[in-house]
Amino acid sequence: MLKRTALAAVTVTTATMCAVTAAASASAAPRTVHVTSGTTEVTVAPAVTTALLSRGIVPWVTRPGRPGLGSVDQRPTLTATYPVTGGRLTAQPLGGTVEHRGGLKFVNVLNGRALEVGNFTVDLDKGRLTGRLAGTTTRVPVFTLDTSTARITLGKHTLDARKVTLKLTGTAANALNTTLHTQVFTDGLTVGTADTRARF
Repeated sequence: MLKRTALAAVTVTTATMCAVTAAASASAAPRTVHVTSGTTEVTVAPAVTTALLSRGIVPWVTRPGRPGLGSVDQRPTLTATYPVTGGRLTAQPLGGTVEHRGGLKFVNVLNGRALEVGNFTVDLDKGRLTGRLAGTTTRVPVFTLDTSTARITLGKHTLDARKVTLKLTGTAANALNTTLHTQVFTDGLTVGTADTRARF
């Protein structure tokens, strides 16, 4: 009788520990939400706008992205706004992806050469923005994301990220220089900032 009671106690204790462990693991797993809509506006640094245009490099915003004009410290510059179309986010720690439609086509008007990249994805886990080369299935890292001076707010149904600094990757700089026959693009170039509002 004593042995049966002891065995039953051990069984109950083991089952309870397993249940507690499973519950702890479930609560520790980050909650994932699906992004449904939103916008990202990119503001190009005025110095970059001037450098590109002075060398005959024109950035065209491709649909459904929208081009625009803005200013930084009262200096005129170019902007581009892209619709957010999907992705997933986790809150603790903040991570996941934010997907977009539209793109950016760089044209060298001096020689007619061009390179287009689009369908941008912000990858918060890797701290970068990637894009797909037009006419291919190849996705390349375009910008690294510097959030050291950004303002990021996570609400009940929205994520707001303001003044995220975009720095050109070496991969993107090499591709642009090679394709457009220029040397204006450099690894780590601060291209501008991005403001994102994603809804979920």
